[in-house]
Amino acid sequence: MKTKRQEELINSFLSELGDELRPLYQDIAMYLSELGYNPRKQRSYIVFKHDLHNKEMAKMGMAWTKDHSPYFALRFSACKGYSQGFADIIKDYIHKNPGRLFPHCVDGKCVFREDGDRTPFYEYVFPDGAAQSFCGAKALVIPSITSEDMEEIKKLIKEEHEYLLG
Repeated sequence: MKTKRQEELINSFLSELGDELRPLYQDIAMYLSELGYNPRKQRSYIVFKHDLHNKEMAKMGMAWTKDHSPYFALRFSACKGYSQGFADIIKDYIHKNPGRLFPHCVDGKCVFREDGDRTPFYEYVFPDGAAQSFCGAKALVIPSITSEDMEEIKKLIKEEHEYLLG
């Protein structure tokens, strides 16, 4: 981490996690930090943004559910070739949010982009061939991360990072 306050922010969150999850979340936070993403407190969670583009790459925190479980959300809309597990995350978001698939877009163009270009978007192609898409500005919750997910998570972070800096 770059500052003592950022380190304290991450350590405070990590202290709430069990021995199994703590190293996973710490590894992700350190990797994001190495790439220049600074943790910032935003409401009840920590958001990771880069000074060069100020876009949200990832978010972590404790869910507002009864079990108060930790969660991790990742922006990976510019990424290609991810596993079926990450494709299922997109499919699940589409099923849970049918009316909000392009909340930041008008005619397929992200309203956050000054140049008006179409930003990357999430897309899922269903077995019948129908495709549904939604705005790529959103970080999607990656449920129940495990050590087996870490290599792919880092690959997706790196690929999205390169796109955002490009």
